[in-house]
Amino acid sequence: MTMIALVLVASALIAGITIYQYTEQAKDYHEHLLERKETQLERSILSILEHNHWDESQSLSTYLKDEVNSISYIQNINFNVYGLDGSLLATGMYDQELIPTPDKVPDAIMKVLDTRSDRHVNETNINGTNYLSSYRFVVDQKGAPICILHLPYYQDNSFNQRELNEFLGRLTIVYLLLFLIAIGIAYLFSSYITKSFKIIKDTLEHTDLDQRFKKIDVTNVSPEMRVFIEAYNSMIDQLKGSAEKLAKSEREQAWREMAKQVAHEIKNPLTPMRLNLQLFEQQFDPKSPNAKEELREHTQILLEQIDTLSYIASAFSDFAQMPAQQSEEIDVNKITSLALSLFSKPYIRFQPSEVDLLVKFDRTQLIRIINNLVKNAIQACDEQQNPLIEVVILNLKSHFKIIIKDNGKGIAPEHIQKIFEPKFTTKSSGMGLGLGMVKSIVENYMGKISCESQVGKGTVFTIEIPLKAF
Repeated sequence: MTMIALVLVASALIAGITIYQYTEQAKDYHEHLLERKETQLERSILSILEHNHWDESQSLSTYLKDEVNSISYIQNINFNVYGLDGSLLATGMYDQELIPTPDKVPDAIMKVLDTRSDRHVNETNINGTNYLSSYRFVVDQKGAPICILHLPYYQDNSFNQRELNEFLGRLTIVYLLLFLIAIGIAYLFSSYITKSFKIIKDTLEHTDLDQRFKKIDVTNVSPEMRVFIEAYNSMIDQLKGSAEKLAKSEREQAWREMAKQVAHEIKNPLTPMRLNLQLFEQQFDPKSPNAKEELREHTQILLEQIDTLSYIASAFSDFAQMPAQQSEEIDVNKITSLALSLFSKPYIRFQPSEVDLLVKFDRTQLIRIINNLVKNAIQACDEQQNPLIEVVILNLKSHFKIIIKDNGKGIAPEHIQKIFEPKFTTKSSGMGLGLGMVKSIVENYMGKISCESQVGKGTVFTIEIPLKAF
């Protein structure tokens, strides 16, 4: 690309310089030609006056009137002769061009001739054609001015233009040939230079950390490239050993992460089960007329949590994603109310949706979401004098929302972006897997979870799940 660009730039520069040179050359040529014609006319006029023994006391027009046409015919040029006062004395018309003949030299030109020099040239455009108009004094042998010579000169550039076009045409052919040669040379050079890089690229593309490590085997390369290849091959040898260690470490880390997650998932249901049993022990009265109903309710709650534990254990034993997502039609209001009853906290307020919200959702996963978020809210409100946790379900036709709001200690702004990351926690206990698990479940249903919090005022978690996901 560099070679091709240089050829193009060079051709453009040379073409521009050539055009400029031809233009300046034509301009100089016309100026010199005009000056030579002025000199010839001046000598012709002086010769006529000398031959006719002109006396300064006599009118100049008498001597020139009959001679100027002969001069014009001999020298193939039109010209005018004016008196020293600027009035027209005689006109020589060789060619009847439509060039106006002023009856008097313009005052501005007379002023220039009087004050600056004995000659003045200006450019005039007549009917779209450029002319050079030359005014100069004709002086005698003593240097005294006799009259003013006006020479309108047409600048005929047709010959120069043809020469310029022919030269540019030849230049174009030469640079077109150079352009094609540059492309060929650039291709050969680039192929030679990039050959080694292509081999390296192909080798790198086939290098797989999990399967194979291929060294580069190239013979005809530059010394600099050989150093690079040797360094790469040495790195491949080291990479083989590192990859084996890394694979082993990743497998061990995966088992550790799975064990931590399973322990966390098993621990979540145990807490509300313990609370429920303690509440049952404190409040259950066998003699109460509603004893059977209360016993059935507590038993149902414990069975729900036992099912969750069983499900987690089954998923772990099968080495599957824990737990696998099941689709069943559930009432979000009812399951949320059931999950909240495990905590038996008087400051938890539940506001279900105004209409039934039946969706196909994993019953166990919804309970896990409520358990994790409500448990975190309870822990955040531990030190509040008047704790309050609100759980709101909203049915918005296109999606439904679960809002869990507390007036706890809140979350610091620098921690908001990290709370959903695995292993991140601000608590003295726990492994920081709960919110990451909640986010994973929500995203599996094409939903999203967000958090807004103010330190000292509380936190609001909002879950939005589209109904089209079902």
